[in-house]
Amino acid sequence: MNLSPVLELTGIQVPGRQQPRLCDVSLRLEAGERVALLGASGAGKSTLLAVANGLLVPEFGRVLWEGQPRSRSRRLSRRQQARIGTLWQDLRLIEELSVQQNLNAARLAVWGWPRALLNLLVPVETAACAAALERVELEPALLGQPVTALSGGQRQRVALARLLRQEPLLLLADEPLASLDPRLATELLELLLRQAEAPRALLLSLHRPDLLAGFDRVIGLRQGRLLFDGPVADLQADTLAQLYAEGP
Repeated sequence: MNLSPVLELTGIQVPGRQQPRLCDVSLRLEAGERVALLGASGAGKSTLLAVANGLLVPEFGRVLWEGQPRSRSRRLSRRQQARIGTLWQDLRLIEELSVQQNLNAARLAVWGWPRALLNLLVPVETAACAAALERVELEPALLGQPVTALSGGQRQRVALARLLRQEPLLLLADEPLASLDPRLATELLELLLRQAEAPRALLLSLHRPDLLAGFDRVIGLRQGRLLFDGPVADLQADTLAQLYAEGP
């Protein structure tokens, strides 16, 4: 049995212009954990997620995915790329392509370019794409639709379906609820939380502390430093106030 955490960060430091973007941040994310990442704008949440998904190499510290570091070339292996999935706030759907082509884009790290090119020419793995849509409560009839024809709520769900189509173990989300109305935000959050069952784990940057009920744990950042790491029930009002306080 693999007992390594899904993600392990030790002593992470990322420099910034006036102050470090991250300073001596360490954390572990275990399989089955649903972890919310809180902090004011500029606290380092997006930077932490960029380190977690391999887009940003810290100046100091160690990053392990399932117990494994980056290769010596400092690039993620194809296996690591496939095991880390991110839901971005701006969704990053490809407007010119169909829903099915967008869903299959999640498989690039596994397929390689020949099959990716085929995806642009003909429908590929339709049954798997339909199943991904159904998991986010969308009809498979949308597969052939261009992304430009979708509503805002449908786009959010297609982006989540693309994440699930990737089949990652580490689910990362960078404030995916920030621009949504309360009803849609609650629905999308419930869908995300349901996906984070072992062996998967979820780390989600959140701007609304009132939505913490479904999480197991909270990580709080303030000015690049870890201010809180513990169960949701242990997060007190004074600590929450410190996370969002202005000034040094």
